Amino acid sequence: MSFRLSQYVPVLDWGRTYNREALSNDLVAAVIVTIMLIPQSLAYALLAGLPPEAGIYASIVPIIFYAIFGTSRALAVGPVAVVSLMTAAAIGNIAETGTMGYALAALTLAFLSGAFLLFLGVFRLGFLANFLSHPVIAGFITASGILIASSQLKHIFGVSAGGDNLLEVLETLIAHLGNTNPITLAIGVSATAFLFWVRKGLKPLLRKAGLGPKLADILTKAGPVAAVLVTTLLTWGLGLADRGVSVVGSVPQSLPPLTMPSFSPELLKQLLIPAMLISVIGFVESISVAQTLAAKKRQRINPDQELIGLGAANLGAAFTGGYPVTGGFARSVVNFDAGAETPAAGAYTAVGLAIAAVALTPLVYFLPKATLAATIIVAVLSLVDFSILKKTWGYSRADFFAVAATILLTLGFGVETGVSAGVILSILLHLFKTSKPHVAEVGLVPGTQHFRNVLRHKVETDDRILSLRVDESLYFVNARFLEDMIQDRVTRDSPIRHVVLMCSAVNEVDYSALESLESINTRLRDLGVGLHLSEVKGPVMDRLRKSHLIDDLNGRVFQSQFDAWRVLTGAPRPVPAAAE
Repeated sequence: MSFRLSQYVPVLDWGRTYNREALSNDLVAAVIVTIMLIPQSLAYALLAGLPPEAGIYASIVPIIFYAIFGTSRALAVGPVAVVSLMTAAAIGNIAETGTMGYALAALTLAFLSGAFLLFLGVFRLGFLANFLSHPVIAGFITASGILIASSQLKHIFGVSAGGDNLLEVLETLIAHLGNTNPITLAIGVSATAFLFWVRKGLKPLLRKAGLGPKLADILTKAGPVAAVLVTTLLTWGLGLADRGVSVVGSVPQSLPPLTMPSFSPELLKQLLIPAMLISVIGFVESISVAQTLAAKKRQRINPDQELIGLGAANLGAAFTGGYPVTGGFARSVVNFDAGAETPAAGAYTAVGLAIAAVALTPLVYFLPKATLAATIIVAVLSLVDFSILKKTWGYSRADFFAVAATILLTLGFGVETGVSAGVILSILLHLFKTSKPHVAEVGLVPGTQHFRNVLRHKVETDDRILSLRVDESLYFVNARFLEDMIQDRVTRDSPIRHVVLMCSAVNEVDYSALESLESINTRLRDLGVGLHLSEVKGPVMDRLRKSHLIDDLNGRVFQSQFDAWRVLTGAPRPVPAAAE
């Protein structure tokens, strides 16, 4: 029972071997990540349209829940840019920003997202996320990065602007440029330039000063803290809030409150689809980061248990004043580089953030929103990668058009349309690629028992035998394609007396494909042509034996393609090589 329980509660596994060295490493990582997370959490709450404290609340209990149920030892869970933008898009049309209804919708969205992730994890349905192709995800994240950056320009200029897509955001921004606050603009531009310089220039400078590579890298990633401190002190010391500079203002000094999401059928219905989309995007982003970091230490990530961990984290956010969360790339890398040994580092980070929520929030009263906007802009522009268009154009035109369509739809119609299109396009792309499986006519490589494509190799063939290698599992989407192909090939080539399907790459034959094989068998029998199968995998053969196909087969099932060739051509059996 204890083994079974530790599968669902991994803390029972790694917790047994926790020692003083791991504690020391985890505490150091927690301090560094906490310093990084304070401004980042405030910034992402701003992006989601929520009060700044919601970002800190969403980074406390969710981290603890993930530490208990998650399997990654370095993943840092909390608000992230893309999910924050998707949250704003999902509830922006339901309630007005800044109202109780808006905050309640955010809690409900986190609850639905957590429940959906938990459902997928308990029933081991994590494989469903694989239907979202990586090129399409890259396209969506690139477009989201542009949308997020453009949406933050209003804080850089100190004007009002809004919109659900890039055109609307830019139109409203341009319309209000005449109201730009010069001081806010100076702070925003300076903070943005500084943060861009920190990413590229600070680390070489620190290395020249004699700092080790690890410490220099950590200090570089904590660069936004310096921008926050300097601009906050300037705003306070020079009284810039009285001169039109928008600041964070009063943030409650308290631990995360106990909250209750709404169970209104109307609201649940409105948020169900957005919650599912947020869950899928969040899980894909999180599992990619977790697996990348785990591979560096030869650790194992359980995707289905990750769903449970992320589901628990989102449920925690729903009942403690937060909004949807997932594993963040930047903070997870910092956590890893800082030496985090176990998920306990996340729990210690939560304690640090709880202390900050109680004791440090008055210090951010004069923090300019332009600085937070600069933090977001610099962070998300690193996600923008148009090279995916060039790569997919050179490799696969179908992937290119899927990526391009996802980018254009996201920019032109908003995040929800973009991610919905991404999911649909990923599925359609899979169906398109498998609807016409690669079926090669093969022949015998002289002097061997190997069979290769007649169009690529010099091989032996027999006009009476049509040998086809099917390079795809057979299911309802492509079954008819194989049926039509064999029919066309046999009817226009009268000498054919045998058709051999080489099934070495066929891992599955569903019922639709079975019916197609039965139809092929019947048609070939009527034409006086035998249908034979070779190299059928055991699980596939087990299922075929449950049907009438094998009993009614107008031919034989051969262990290997060479056996089929030898029997059907009447070639002599090869003499086994003498043992050395």
